[in-house]
Amino acid sequence: MEDHLKGLNDKQKEAATHTEGPLLIVAGAGAGKTKTITHRILNLIKNGVAPEKILAVTFTNKAAKEMRERIVSEIKKHTKGQDTIPFVSTFHSLGVYIIKENAHILGLTRHFTILDEGDSTTLIKEALKELGLDPKQNDPKKIKNIISREKGKFTHLKDYEERVSLSFGEGGEGSFKKIVAQVWNIYEKKKAKENSLDFDDLLLKTTKLLTENKEIRKFYQEKWDYIHVDEYQDTNEVQYLMTKLLSENNKNICVVGDADQNIYSWRGANLKNILNFEKDYPNTKIIILEENYRSTQNILEAANEIIKKNIYRPDKNLFTKNKIGEKIGLYEALDETDEADFVATKILELQDRITDATLIGSLSPRARGALPLGSSAYETPSQSTSVILSDIAILYRANFQSRILEEALLRYNIPYQVLGVKFFERKEIKDTLAYLRAALNPESLSDIKRIINFPTRGIGKVTLAKIFAGERESLPTKVKIKIDNFYKILEEIKEKTQNEKASDVIKFAVKKSGIETELLAGGEEDIERLENIKELATLALKYDNLKDGLGIEKLLEDASLASDQDSMMITENKKTETNAVKLMTVHASKGLEFKHVFITGLEDGLFPHQRNEEIKNAEDKEEERRLFYVALTRAREKLFLSFANFRTIFGSKQINAPSEFISDIPNNILEKEGEKGGIKTIYI
Repeated sequence: MEDHLKGLNDKQKEAATHTEGPLLIVAGAGAGKTKTITHRILNLIKNGVAPEKILAVTFTNKAAKEMRERIVSEIKKHTKGQDTIPFVSTFHSLGVYIIKENAHILGLTRHFTILDEGDSTTLIKEALKELGLDPKQNDPKKIKNIISREKGKFTHLKDYEERVSLSFGEGGEGSFKKIVAQVWNIYEKKKAKENSLDFDDLLLKTTKLLTENKEIRKFYQEKWDYIHVDEYQDTNEVQYLMTKLLSENNKNICVVGDADQNIYSWRGANLKNILNFEKDYPNTKIIILEENYRSTQNILEAANEIIKKNIYRPDKNLFTKNKIGEKIGLYEALDETDEADFVATKILELQDRITDATLIGSLSPRARGALPLGSSAYETPSQSTSVILSDIAILYRANFQSRILEEALLRYNIPYQVLGVKFFERKEIKDTLAYLRAALNPESLSDIKRIINFPTRGIGKVTLAKIFAGERESLPTKVKIKIDNFYKILEEIKEKTQNEKASDVIKFAVKKSGIETELLAGGEEDIERLENIKELATLALKYDNLKDGLGIEKLLEDASLASDQDSMMITENKKTETNAVKLMTVHASKGLEFKHVFITGLEDGLFPHQRNEEIKNAEDKEEERRLFYVALTRAREKLFLSFANFRTIFGSKQINAPSEFISDIPNNILEKEGEKGGIKTIYI
């Protein structure tokens, strides 16, 4: 066997050595898909393909970074004198790259602003007001989600307007669609005026460009001879079209995915893209990776039993050479407080902190009942194997569940992190980035509006309206001086971006803008905000090697496109350290793995989730099952499942039946938690 293929199993090797024509790799959870893609790319390079002719696309910056680092490592290990690497990015970053190279064709400048969710919603709210409509009666977020969903289907404004014109009647859905169409129209005009795009535009405009411009399409088809798409089951219509256009020249497209892990239909992911791949690409080679390297046999048995009930999937059965492992723990809680108490005390037990006499004495009787026999003997940590907190994850179906879990972790002094609290969404970070964006793109009215009066400059709404109307010269002299000074600050920041390192530009912007002085004069919270900005400058160090303003440009791009997983930050738990338990929704956990996993809230109506107004079809129900499958396969060694007989939701206490998923797991691999300490609770 060639040296660069060592360590691959037979199926992985088969995928890695396939070079010409379409390839579908059906990769089960933990089956080494990233390793397989990495070695396939390495094999292409070893067989004479120039690295720059290879494109690999995935969904998150985290996944792209991991893939890029692995590829670079393997290239260094197995090739000599190779100083170029493949183009590895997320779909959105690929869109940014193509748009920047063709900005003039799209009526943009290279320094266009990428609007985040909040900025987009603000513009939609302004559009509603211009139409004389009340944002409280017409939810801007709902309208934004509709526009986003339509763009994900490769629907353009004109298409939507034509469809709406066929809607009859003044009331109901037809009337609301007309409002959406009107808002969408104004929204697009506002973005054009600001030289800005939203997330969906990055994909829509790129795909539209490739569709309509034959020369540009041919350029990128010839630029990349081999295309790889990770997590193909998560692609929506516009992503599907983008990759189809890029690969239509020679059909050298390799997609990796797992229909069993399709959990994003609510944001446009189309399961049919992976199920119909061989119809779209005749002569497709299909390889199924079923050997799991992550989990124990018991965990995989549970996962296989859960997912085999789904119909919309290719047949696949995960297996492993790993140990059988521990049984899956099941805890029947009285209510959500009891459930959270169980999770916290079980974590303490895993961490060996449960042996402390004082701590045991502080536990509730029910929590003490969940402890193993012998805990009261206060054994020393050396007598058992302790667990690192960062190896533990607590998963839940809905965000509201985290509150009671956080309270329990705080009560027992357990450090934790919540996935989904974005560093780049903090006010002070957004303010600093807004100064940088406005310096590069003075047309970005959203950024100007955000920072023109921070720190306070005494500029009111009337003055702001005149500035945006292009009437700066008509302002009173004193006010005009303030405005001119503000724009002079932006010009100086822009000049620094061209000549200084990215980290130094941030330091300069914070000082020059007055943010530093403002925060230093504040209280403890303001000092903490300044510390966060300093962390931003530290983060910027990795962009310092990029010259001619590209460092700040790339920082702004990455900040705009950061996902939850890319920006996991510590919550307001002052004693939290890097070694901390992770809390997240099951959706956010996809792509991650942990030694110990708690899956909470396994109750009918919560997981599987059911909203009162929803009538789920068969595909919707299958997605909930896929979501549970994803949750199970995050665990390497031990799984804990829990449900509560009573749960307070929206202020009302509900009686719950256990989730149907629990009864689908074979009894021989389940064990009840909470009965070992001599306390048995019977619920009536």
